[in-house]
Amino acid sequence: MTTTTDFAKHLTRFFTDYLPHQRNVSPNTIASYRDAFVQYTDYMNTEKGISVERLSLKHLTRTNVLSFMQWLLDIRKISPATRNYRLAAVHSFCTYLQHAVIDQIEEWQNILSIKAMKTESGKLNYLTVEAVKLLLEQPDRTTSNGRRHLAILSLMYDTGARVQEIADLTVDSVRIAHEPYTIRLYGKGRKARIVPLVKEQTAILRSYMEENGLDDCNKAPSPLFFNKRHEHLTREGIAYILSSYVNMARKVSPDLIPDKISCHSLRHSKAMHLLQAGVNLVYIRDILGHVSIQTTDIYARADSKAKREALEKAYTDLTPTNASDREWDRNKDLRDWLKSLKQ
Repeated sequence: MTTTTDFAKHLTRFFTDYLPHQRNVSPNTIASYRDAFVQYTDYMNTEKGISVERLSLKHLTRTNVLSFMQWLLDIRKISPATRNYRLAAVHSFCTYLQHAVIDQIEEWQNILSIKAMKTESGKLNYLTVEAVKLLLEQPDRTTSNGRRHLAILSLMYDTGARVQEIADLTVDSVRIAHEPYTIRLYGKGRKARIVPLVKEQTAILRSYMEENGLDDCNKAPSPLFFNKRHEHLTREGIAYILSSYVNMARKVSPDLIPDKISCHSLRHSKAMHLLQAGVNLVYIRDILGHVSIQTTDIYARADSKAKREALEKAYTDLTPTNASDREWDRNKDLRDWLKSLKQ
C-alpha cells in the first residue's frame, strides 16, 4: 500500500504475514478477504466521504461495520451468504488487531460480536451413480483432449476433491508406481490429506501421465493438469470442461442430469455414494478433508430425507379406517360430533 495510516499499515501486515504465515490460509481465502476490504474502502469513500488515503483504525467501528454490511445488502445486492463471507474477513482482521492494537481491544471485541445472518440451507445437489457414469462416458477417448478431460473429471469424482485441489495438483502429488495407490490433496488452510485411488482410476491417470510425458521423474514439480502454456488449469477452466460434458450428457438423458451441476456437485456425489455404500462417516470425513464430522453429517441427513421421501411416494394405505373417523366424515358439525362422543 502507498498510504501510511495505521489502517494501511496493519492491513498490509494482516495480508502479507498474518494470513499466509500465521494462519496458513489458502490463496482463495486471501482473495476473498481482499475483495471484502476493497468493498469496505469503497463504502467508506462513497458513503462516509473518507478516502483510502485518510482511512484509519479509528474509523473501523461496530457502527461503521454494521452500516457496511447493510450497504452490501441494499446497494451491492449481494446475498446474505456473501454478506457473511465479508463479515468473516472483518472478523479475522479484528482478531489480528486484538493482539496488534491492544488499546482498542474493546472496539475489536464489539465488532467480533456482530452475528452472521441466518441463511437458507440449499438443497444438496448431487448426481446418481447412473448420472456420473453417463457423464464420464461423454469425453471422446479417441482424442488427446478427451482422454485428458476424462482423467480430470474421473479424478475429481473418485477423490471427492474440491475444484481448487484438482487445479493445484502437481505430478509429485500422485503415488501410482505401486500399491497402495494414493494422491495427496491440499485443502483449506493448506492442510494435506492422502486419498486412496482405486485401480480403475489409477489406470486412467497412468495412461494420461504417460501420454503427456509426466511419468518422468524430472517432471515432479510440474502441474498435473495444465493449459497450452503448461501452467496450472484454473478453477474456471475446469468448470468449463465439466459444463461442456454436463450439457452433452443432459441431451442424452435430460431426466438424469439436474439443471444445476457444478464441480462441487461431483464432490457431493462421491460423498453420497460412499454413504449409500455403507462407508462410515468418519472415513468420508477424512476423504473429503472436513475438520468436523458435523460437516460430513449433512450427507447422512440428506440421504435420510431421500429415503423418507421415497417411502412416502411408494406408500399404500392398508390400515383399517377408525370408526370415529367415518362418523366425522358423515357429521361435519364439530360441535354436534363432540357432543355425540358422550353418548
